[in-house]
This record gives sequence, C-alpha cells and structure tokens, in this order.
Amino acid sequence: MFKFIQRLKGDKGIWSFVALLALFSFMPVFSASSNLAYMNHGTGNTLGYLVKHAVHIGFGFWILYQVQKIQVNRFKAIAILLLPFSWLLIAATYFIGVEQGSATRWLRIPGTSITFQPSTAAFVMLMMFVAFYLSRKREEPLTFKSTLINLWLPVGVTLMLILPNNFSTAALIFAMVLMLAFTANYPLKYLFGVVGIGVTAFALFIAVGKFVNKTQPEVKTGLFHRVATWEKRFESFVNEDEKTDAQNDDYQIEKAKTAIATGGLYGLGPGKSVQKNFLPQSSSDFIFAIIVEEYGLLGGLAVLSLYMLLFLRFIITAHKAKSTYGKLLIIGLGFPVIFQALINMGVAVQLLPVTGQTLPLVSSGGSSIWMTFFAIGVILSATKKEEEFAEEQAERDAREAALQKLIDKQLEEERQLAEAEALNGVVSETKAVQS
Repeated sequence: MFKFIQRLKGDKGIWSFVALLALFSFMPVFSASSNLAYMNHGTGNTLGYLVKHAVHIGFGFWILYQVQKIQVNRFKAIAILLLPFSWLLIAATYFIGVEQGSATRWLRIPGTSITFQPSTAAFVMLMMFVAFYLSRKREEPLTFKSTLINLWLPVGVTLMLILPNNFSTAALIFAMVLMLAFTANYPLKYLFGVVGIGVTAFALFIAVGKFVNKTQPEVKTGLFHRVATWEKRFESFVNEDEKTDAQNDDYQIEKAKTAIATGGLYGLGPGKSVQKNFLPQSSSDFIFAIIVEEYGLLGGLAVLSLYMLLFLRFIITAHKAKSTYGKLLIIGLGFPVIFQALINMGVAVQLLPVTGQTLPLVSSGGSSIWMTFFAIGVILSATKKEEEFAEEQAERDAREAALQKLIDKQLEEERQLAEAEALNGVVSETKAVQS
C-alpha cells in the first residue's frame, strides 16, 4: 500500500482530500438510499445502491489515476477535439434524451440502463479549452474583437445548449469562464461588456419563454418549458410564507431544514436519519441535509472543512504552477468543484434557491462523479513536479526500449526463419538437379 501511494504523482494533499471525501460518501449514500429502495414497491434493500455507488467511485478513481498520467499539454488537443463532440451530445438530449423529474439532461447508452449527463463533460472540456486559449502567447494584447470568434463563440454555443435544460450549470459555467478570463488578465472593460451581453441574452430568453408559456400553456416540452420552474423556485425562495406541498421545491427545502434542525450539534448517528424517508433527492441534491441530521453540526462543518482544505490546495498548487496553462487549468477545473459544493450546501440551508447541483465526490451519481474525477486528474497532471515528469519520461523510455527490443528480436527471428527457408529451398533444388 505504501509503495502504491509513493507511485502516485501530483499534489499529495489533493489526493488525500479527494480520497477522504469519496470514502466518507459511502456512509451517507448508503443511509440516504433507503427511500429509493422502497420506491415503486421496492424491497427496501439498500445494498444494491451501495454497490452501485462503489462501482461509480471505483471507476472514478480509475479515471483519476489514468488521467493524471497524461502529460498536461496533451489536454489542449483533447479539449479542442472533444468540445464539439460534447455539443452534439447535448443537442441529442433534446431529441432522444431521458427525462428525470421535469428536465431532460441525460442520454442512455444504447443497450444498457446507464445514463450520463453530457453537460458535465461539456463543462470540463470548455474550461480546458478556455485555459488553453487564454494561456497562448501573443504579440498583441487580447481584445474583444480578436476573441469574439475564437473564445466567446465556443462559450456562447455551450451556454445556449445547456441553458434551456440546466440553468444552474449554465450560470456556474458563465461565472467560472469570467473568473478564468479575469485571472488571465483579460481586459476588464471587455469583461463587463461580456457580462452585459450575457445578462441581456438571458433576459431575452426569459421574456420569450414567458410569452411562449403564456400563449401555449399546453406545451410541456421545448426550449422554454423550464422557465416556469425557474420562476417558481425564485418566488419560493423570496416568499417563505407560501404553502408547501409534496410536488414542489418548498417541500424539499422544508424537509431539509427539518433534518438540519433535528441533527443538532452531534447528530442522530449514522443511518438514523428520519427525513431521508421524505426527501426525494436525499442521496444527491440534498445529501448535505442528511449528513447534518446524522452527524450533526460538527459533521457538517467537518465536510465543509475538507472542501475548504481542498480549495486551499488548489490555490497553493495554482500559485506554484510553472506554466500559465497549468495555473489556469487548476483554477478553471478546481474552483468549480468547490463552488458547486458551496452551492449545494447553501441550497440545503436555504441560503440559495433550489439549483439541482449535487455535492461533488459525495452525492450519488454516475457521469457527475466521473467527470469530477476526470477534472481532478487533469489538475493532478498540472501539479506534477519536474522530477516526476522526468521519472515518468524515464518509465516511458524504458517501456519503449523494451518494446523496441522485442520488435527487433521478432524481426531477427523472422529473418533467420526466412534464411532457413531459403537455404532449404536451395538444398531441395540441388537434390532435384542431382537426381
């Protein structure tokens, strides 16, 4: 085990905090899955959900380990190639997507029951692309005109594809891109212009959506069907005196607040949550409320502290990064993980309206877990030291030398075999002549 840990490359602090959060996730996910186990006349057996989560986490660590071995500069080409592909997958959700709740954000892998969310992959690929573009060396300073096609067009396409079905993710992407551009010294006056364009476009989308929903109330699908949901969530957040029912977000918020209040300082104990039986998204969107109910305020603060320590490691490693590209990668991929966690916690305690954002590395899920591990793998690749790069290069050279030696040996054997066959042919011809 110690030898395996020694072989891990990149920042050890990031490895540690990611592992702690992932390992801790098994307890609340196992506990919070009980309501899912009883749904649709289920048997109540949560072991299957635990095994499923273990598979997701295990595969996530495999992705993390494989990705962190890739040389950081190769992610430039990966982003350029896969970003347009992620657009196609998002567009496909509008035609053949799987609906969960009132949103159609998932695609099903043909022939299986496995679904994934293309917007999470687009998020990661876009941040990698933006980091690459902003890190390029230029003779002239960046201007809005020079970046309109090469930078803001890909950002705009990604946001336009994600927004109709997932406002919270689109807003988070927009904020993270602005932060990354600010970090890369993109002119502030142009950033304000981009914000103005973005806010205007979103306001226009809302206005058109309200008009369409008012004139065609019978239409429950399309580009604007989620606008009414966003309005209700905002109104519910602003007006706490509205009556609640089991069909809206107020019900979930009330149950989440009840869970947090019940937990007190020390909590009810692992697996003893009561509100998990009433919260529809207890193992994903509202898992933080279950954590506080079972482990108390101290447990909630401990989870928050792990995220803050991980955030600190992102800041330290970004400061130490030798290349601008590596620095922007760490910021662009690492900070969203922390902000998403804070958003999830803020929703649970009603500091923010319901967004649908999960708790990274802790909530149950599939594609969201895997893309988080992928992003952290890219970060770890960017945090490698010079000696680690040299060690990996030496290992690659040794493998290539061994492979070349094997090829040379095979070629030599083939040459000897050919010579033997030729010699046998000559001997046969000689015997035939003698005969």
